[in-house]
Amino acid sequence: MTHLLRCLACGQIFPDTYLLSCPNGCNSLLRAEYSAKHITIHPIPGIFKYKDWLPVHDTLTTKAEPVCYKSSHLARVMGLSRLWIVFSGYWPEKSALVLSGSFKEFEAFPTVQRMKECVSGVIQVASAGNTGRAFAEVSAQTGQPVIIVIPQSAHDRIWTTRPAPHVLLITISGDYTDAINLGNKICSIPGICPEGGAKNVARRDGMGTVMLAGTVNIGHLPDLYVQAVGSGTGGIAAYEASLRLIEDGRFGTKMPRLLLFQNEPFIPLVRAWQEKRQDVRDEDMPDAKRAIAQVFSDVLTNRTPPYGIAGGLFDALVATDGIMGGVTTSEAEEAGKIFLSQEGIDLDPAAAVCVAGLLKSVQSGIINPDETVLLNITGGGYESGKRDLSRYEKEPDIIATKDTPFEIISLKIKEWIILYV
Repeated sequence: MTHLLRCLACGQIFPDTYLLSCPNGCNSLLRAEYSAKHITIHPIPGIFKYKDWLPVHDTLTTKAEPVCYKSSHLARVMGLSRLWIVFSGYWPEKSALVLSGSFKEFEAFPTVQRMKECVSGVIQVASAGNTGRAFAEVSAQTGQPVIIVIPQSAHDRIWTTRPAPHVLLITISGDYTDAINLGNKICSIPGICPEGGAKNVARRDGMGTVMLAGTVNIGHLPDLYVQAVGSGTGGIAAYEASLRLIEDGRFGTKMPRLLLFQNEPFIPLVRAWQEKRQDVRDEDMPDAKRAIAQVFSDVLTNRTPPYGIAGGLFDALVATDGIMGGVTTSEAEEAGKIFLSQEGIDLDPAAAVCVAGLLKSVQSGIINPDETVLLNITGGGYESGKRDLSRYEKEPDIIATKDTPFEIISLKIKEWIILYV
C-alpha cells in the first residue's frame, strides 16, 4: 500500500476504501500516511509529479499544477525581500496551465482518481462555483461522470474548455450552504458518493501540492503561508503538507505560520479564532445571508467549516501559531488592481482578498520584511483563458428551489444515473 489513513482522534489506522470519516464514529478528520517519507518529484507534467504524497495508485493526464516563482515587482511594492508566489490558474507565459483557472483542479484530479480506484459510483460535488467548474473540467477531460450542485447565482461559473457530456448540473435558489444541504440529500440515492469536502484526503493533499511546489522551489519551508479561505481546508492542507516536509528532513524544521483571510462582512472563522474558541457559532455569522450577499468573493462563504473537528482548522492554527484577519471588498478590489499592474495577470476575487490581506499584514507590522512569505494565488488568468481556450457553458439539467420536492429531483437523477451505475 502506498498509504493508509489515520484517525486524528482515536489514532487508529485504516486501509483506504474511500473512507471520509472514522469508522469508530470519531468527530475527526482522517489523515493519509504515506509509505514514501521523502518526496520525489517525478518527471511528468501536472500535479501527479507529487504522486508519492497523493492518495492514489495511478495517475491522470493533466498539465495542471501550482507554479512557484520569486516576486520582484509586487515584492518591491510591499517592501518584502523574500516574497514567493504560487500561481494556480491559467498563465501560459509562466507555464501555469490550470484550464479552469482555479486551484480547485488540484483537488478534483486526485479525488476523481481516488474514487475510481476505491469504489464504483458517481461522485457528487456541492460548490459555490470554482470547485464545480474544476470537477466539470476534469469530467470533460477524463469522461468520469459527476453530479454538481450549485447556487443558481453561480450558474455562469460552470464552463469547461471542451464539451462535458457526463456532467449533471443542478442549480438551487439560495447560497452555498443550500447547495451543500441538497447535495447531502442526493447522496442518499444508491450509486452516488459524496466527494467529501475537507474530509476527503485527496482534496486536502491535492491542495497541499501548493506547499510542496513552494517549498521545493524555495529550497526550504517558508516562514509564512498566506491564503484566503472559506472553509479553511486550504490552511489545513498546507499544515499537513508542512508536517510531511519536516519529516522528510531536507527542508528545515520550522513550521510555517498560517496567515489566513476572509472577506468582510462574512468572517466567522476570524471571529472564532480571535477568541481562541474551538467552535464556530451562529453569532459569528450574524445575518449570514445578507453578509454573504455583500462579499466580493462568495466562494469564501462556507457556513459549516471544518473548524473544531479533530485535525481541523483550529488545530492547524494552534500548531502553527496562526493568524486570521478580515479584508473589505474595496481593499480586495484595489489589491487585485495592484497585482495586475505589478505581476501582469488578473486574479480570481478570492486571490485578490488574499493579496489585500498580505498588504494589510505588512502595513500593520505582522510580517517582518525579511521573512520568507509564500503567497497562494488560488485562481486567475481568466482573461488569458478567454483569449486562448474554447469555452463551453454548461446549462443546468435540473433547476430547483428550496421548495422543490426532493422526490422530483431524485426521479430525474435516477433517470440520468442509470447510464453509469
